[in-house]
Parts: sequence; structure tokens; C-alpha cells
Amino acid sequence: MWASGLGWGLDAFDFYLYVYALPAILVTFGLNKSAGGLLATYMLAASAVGGITMGTLADRIGRRRALMISIACYAFFTFLCGFAQSYEQLAILRALEGFGFGAEWAVGSVLVAEWSQAERRGRNLGIVQGSWAVGWLGANLAFQIIFSLSAAAVAWRYLFFLGILPALALLYIRRSIDDPPRFHAQPKVTLAEIFRPALLRTTLLASLLAVGAQSGYYALFTWMPTYLTAQRHLAAVTSGSYLYLVIAGAFAGYVSAGYLNDRLGRRRTFALFAICSAIMVPLYLYFVAANWQLIVAGPLLGYFASGIFSGFGPYLSELYPDTARGAGQGFCYNFGRGVAGLTPWLIGALAGHYAIGSAMTGVAIGSYALVIVALAFLPETRGMELSQDIPRNGA
Repeated sequence: MWASGLGWGLDAFDFYLYVYALPAILVTFGLNKSAGGLLATYMLAASAVGGITMGTLADRIGRRRALMISIACYAFFTFLCGFAQSYEQLAILRALEGFGFGAEWAVGSVLVAEWSQAERRGRNLGIVQGSWAVGWLGANLAFQIIFSLSAAAVAWRYLFFLGILPALALLYIRRSIDDPPRFHAQPKVTLAEIFRPALLRTTLLASLLAVGAQSGYYALFTWMPTYLTAQRHLAAVTSGSYLYLVIAGAFAGYVSAGYLNDRLGRRRTFALFAICSAIMVPLYLYFVAANWQLIVAGPLLGYFASGIFSGFGPYLSELYPDTARGAGQGFCYNFGRGVAGLTPWLIGALAGHYAIGSAMTGVAIGSYALVIVALAFLPETRGMELSQDIPRNGA
């Protein structure tokens, strides 16, 4: 849990360095919002490839080794982003960083799921998921400090230089972590196995679930600092102060949703958080008139839009057998992330014709509707012991 949480929190730290740097990047390279959104799209699309590749590789070389590779990858290329001298260079580096970014969750969540008892799997993975909010908090703090001390034209580069810090986690993982005994129990299969009849329906529906949840999230939080400065007219550093409230709600959502997954079940918890997220999006972006009201609405938005992710670790691990767990979990979650990678670009393009808050609202609500559709056809798995064999009847 410590190792996976450390990797996931630092994953968030690197991701949000870009989110906070985005307004300054747009000015530095003379970009419009559509081009800025594409930078996030490149990274998220590459993260899909990374998650699928490393998830499958983790079924062969082990969870621990795959986790170390993924962290080293995203730390190194985030650091190099600070040296980019053109939009094209930054786009390439962001894509390479995305490969490791996508890989970390696929590997770390499997590692924790396989060490966990069935009745505590949701709680354990909810706590790990909560480290994303801690990483977000670190990035927000770094943003406020660096942008207060340096001009925006160079401050965004300093942010990316901090992206090398996750590499320190490799020392801990190498010394302290072993693969779970389950990893050695069965021969490993290829990625193609999750598309064969026994698992195809699960793969399609779980992927749709991931598309909906992640599209809603990235529609909101990739552009949130820009929304606060462009539409709410807050100063950049002031917007960071309001985001502390969203981050606090996110942390509470991640952890408590882990417990709810064990108490209510996977499907009910997903549905609850998707519906509440769809309600909170327009409330936060439009119906909250005064800035002081963000103090109340911000934590609620962070709670529901973030807490929905705590179910993915236990749910996907229970839907797939040992021999295909890394491949299945890596593919579904990161296919969803890859498709969700289109949402920052889409919102950037729509922002050329509509208020950015309107673009964020429409895309997010449509995304959460996909979650409900997928859940209607997926089974409940709460309390299920992890299986070793691929089901023969497709159930």
C-alpha cells in the first residue's frame, strides 16, 4: 500500500504540474486553448498505450519491476519538459511522460489487490487512491510558491523540473516490496486473452465504465485553473487557494469511497458517485454565484468526482483472473484514459465558441451518463475472492 500509494501520489504530482503550468505555457508559445488541450490529449493517449503495455508486461515480469519502470519513465520525461523550446518538443515529451503515467496505476492497483483480503480490498485501494489527492496538494503548493517567486515565463519550467522527485520512490520500492505469491501461481497469457469470448463482454463494459468516469474527471480538472482565472476572474495564485478546498474534498472522497465499496458494493457506489458528480458540475461551474460559495461547493465537487475512482482497483481486479489481471486492468482503465484524453482538446475547441464553463459542463454530464449505462450490464463482485482461472462460460 505504501509503495503503490507513493507511486500514485507522485503520478498525480507530475500530472498537476502541467495543469498549473498550462496558462503560462499558452502565453510562452503563443497557443490557443485548443492547442493547449491537445498537449493533455497527447499525454493521456500515450498513457493508454503505457497502461496497456505495462499492465500486460506485469503479468510476465512481475508487478514490482513493472511499477519501478513506470515511475522512472514519467519522472524522467516530466523533468525534461522543463527544457522544451517549442510546442512540438513539449508535445513529444508530454507523450513520453504519459507512457509511464498510465502504467503506474495499472501495475500498482493489481499489486495491492492481490495482497488484500476480499473484505478489505475496497478500503485498501481507496486509501491508495487517496494518495492522488496528496500528490495534487503537493503540486498546488509548489505552484503557489514558484509562481509567487518567479515570473510565469520561467516558473512553469521550474515546476516541470520538480517532476524528477518521484524517482526517489524507486529506492524504497526496490528495497521493500515483493510480488504477491499469487503472481507465481499460474502461467501468463497475452493481451488477446481479454478479447476472447469468455472475457470480451467484461472488457467492453469495464472499458465503457472507465471512459465515462475518466472523461468526466479530465473534463473538469484539466481546465479548472483556467476556468477560475478566465471565467471567475481570479488571480492565478488565488485560484490555487480555492483548489485546496477541492483537493480536501477529493481526499475524503477517495478514502471514504473505499469503505463504501466494501459496504454498499461496487455497482451502487459507482452509481452514487456518478449521479452526484453530474449534479455538482453545473452547481459549481454556474449556480455558485459568489466566490465565497466555492468554499462549500468545491469540497463536494472534489469528493464525488474523485471518489468514484476508488472502485476501479477492486472492481477490475475482481472481474479478471490471475493470469489476465494485469492485462485486463491495464487495458480497461487506460483505454478509458486514452478516450478521455480527447476531452481536454474538445473543451479547448468548444471554448473558442462558448464559455469554458459551458463546455466543461456539457462534456462532464454526458460522461457520467456513460458510467450508469455500463453499470446496468456489469455484475456485482463485492466480497469475491480473486480467481485463478479464466471463466469458461463468459460469466
